[in-house]
Amino acid sequence: MTHLNFAGTTINLSTPKVMGILNVTPDSFSDGGQYLSLEKAIAQAESMVEQGASFIDIGGESTRPGADAVDLEEESRRVLPVIEGLKQRDLPAVISIDTSKPELMKRAVEAGAGLVNDVNALQAPTALDVVANLKVPVCLMHKQGEPRTMQQDPQYNNVVEDVCQFLQERVGACAKSGIKKQNIIIDPGFGFGKTLDQNLSLLKHLLRLAALDLPVLVGVSRKSMFGTLLDRPVEERLSASIAAAYAALSAGASIIRVHDVEQTMDAIKVFSAIANAD
Repeated sequence: MTHLNFAGTTINLSTPKVMGILNVTPDSFSDGGQYLSLEKAIAQAESMVEQGASFIDIGGESTRPGADAVDLEEESRRVLPVIEGLKQRDLPAVISIDTSKPELMKRAVEAGAGLVNDVNALQAPTALDVVANLKVPVCLMHKQGEPRTMQQDPQYNNVVEDVCQFLQERVGACAKSGIKKQNIIIDPGFGFGKTLDQNLSLLKHLLRLAALDLPVLVGVSRKSMFGTLLDRPVEERLSASIAAAYAALSAGASIIRVHDVEQTMDAIKVFSAIANAD
């Protein structure tokens, strides 16, 4: 299942790929407010693809702790013009829609998205059926609690086993709804209802997810775990993000979701060169 078809674009995940983050929101934790205009959003997407991104993940609702909820129409207003604009430019990358709203998943795929990236793992009513009918790949992410309050006091019996069990259950729910296993990517959800120690444990034992025999997406770019660990503000977390990405690559991650595409591509090239050396 290394080759996935994203609405007509086939990506070979036997070698690691980069997903560029494009938040068209005023309040995302790192790039909020930077790409609110259509022109800036499209220019940023084009730049990330030039730097090597195979996916552009477009989000219109911040999931950082404490962020305000956004209704369907406002989220659609933010993301659909960007998707349509990139589709018209025939961008050589897969457009991903970062949303938990089934109706927006449908609208986004109709506009040109080839991947649904859902932090809620298709748990919203009708989400499973909608994605099954869309017939595009989906990324299922683990989170504990709701984004607004998820970091207040996350609790697990064993974070690695609990995350694996949850993802396995969601893969089973997808199968029952007609979503093929070859159309599923999984994401352990770093920072989504997890303490620093829990995040580090997940990263250390990421190979445990390999038992599910699915591509693994890892998103740790600039996250607060590095602020806690290193006492650095968000704009000074690149080195930490690269180090964690390299650890994820070593554990078999297929997709690294990042803000800093060029630097992450360099890390992947070094990783791949070492892996392929005699």
